[in-house]
Amino acid sequence: MPVNELYQEAKEELDGGGYEQAIKIYDALQSRFPYGRYAQQALLDTAYAYYRQGEAALAISAAERFIKQYPNNAHVDYAYYLKGLANFNGELGILRALGGQDPTERDPKAAQDSFAAFNDLVTRFPGSKYAPDSILRMQYLSNSLAQYELHVARYYLRRGAYIAATNRAQDVLSQYPNSPSTRDALEIMAQAYDAMGMTDLRDDARRVLAKNSDAAALSTSKKQPEKSWWQIWK
Repeated sequence: MPVNELYQEAKEELDGGGYEQAIKIYDALQSRFPYGRYAQQALLDTAYAYYRQGEAALAISAAERFIKQYPNNAHVDYAYYLKGLANFNGELGILRALGGQDPTERDPKAAQDSFAAFNDLVTRFPGSKYAPDSILRMQYLSNSLAQYELHVARYYLRRGAYIAATNRAQDVLSQYPNSPSTRDALEIMAQAYDAMGMTDLRDDARRVLAKNSDAAALSTSKKQPEKSWWQIWK
């Protein structure tokens, strides 16, 4: 079968949701015709097929191979986008509702890797059509990561590890300064300093917290249009 017909057969399987069969045909195509535009597109389509199957690790591996082998391809920005999507957990709220688990208690590595992939995309290809959506997802991930740091800080606070709690809270302020989680971080710092008898630092944290609360109240007093889930921390 000629390469164009082989690719078309795989594409039909992909479009029809036959991801496993599409991957097999794409693999055969790349084996028989390892060079040229069809082989390049087959590898990118393979990454997408793995992503749709929920095989995040395989999708990321295929996307990374595409980026390494074809860095000048016109669609390499999409490979970065797929890397981000494969790790992006957009169903945090659904999982919380169904399983009763606070998603910020889980290992944040997937969120960190997703953020890094989206950041690579918007940095390298700011004009990409995938950049706006990537930025919104980065904002969502940034807040999730800030909440994870707060979860750890509260854990230390409950156990009397006050220095560790303040360090984690300070990480929120330094790494995620535009997140609403900064107010909670300041409250944790104030509590930890108070427990350690560091009244000056406690009062400083409370003063900053009061200023932030006043600014937040002024901001929320203005009526804002309803936003989608991925915009709520913009």
